[in-house]
Amino acid sequence: MRKISIKQLLSEYAEGRRDFRNSDLSQADLFECNLQGVDLQGSNLTQAYLPYANLSRANLQDVQLQGAELSNARLQMSNLTGANLQQTNLVRADLAYSQLEGVDFGAANLQNADLYGANLKDANLRSADLSGANLKRACLDNANLQGCNLARAQAVDLQTAIYDSTTIFPDGHRGDR
Repeated sequence: MRKISIKQLLSEYAEGRRDFRNSDLSQADLFECNLQGVDLQGSNLTQAYLPYANLSRANLQDVQLQGAELSNARLQMSNLTGANLQQTNLVRADLAYSQLEGVDFGAANLQNADLYGANLKDANLRSADLSGANLKRACLDNANLQGCNLARAQAVDLQTAIYDSTTIFPDGHRGDR
């Protein structure tokens, strides 16, 4: 993994480069940055500051984003397969049609996030806050929703998801299989 400065990343991106795989951008301040279509596969963005950033159509497979700030970020149609987003703030983030298979969202804040058509198969959403989130047409096959808050979430299909008595359902009640 190679450390890259924010200045270098933005300069090379502006020149047309998109491949920044295995980069160390931990704690980077990328507020409102446009990195649409960037390839950051395998990179470290732990505790990065990315509110209002445009990362749509980005390759973020196996990226480390623990504790990152991604509120209001645009991540539509991005690939985050296998990424670690534990304790990440994704309030009002747009993740529509994104590949989120196997992503670790443990204790993440996804309040009012747009997950329309997202693939959350095998995702870990244990103790995540999805209150008010849009889950229309989202795939939740084998997703772990134990301890998850789904209060006021839209169009949640829990038929193939894993939940328990600590899961808060969209109507506010707790349930168990």
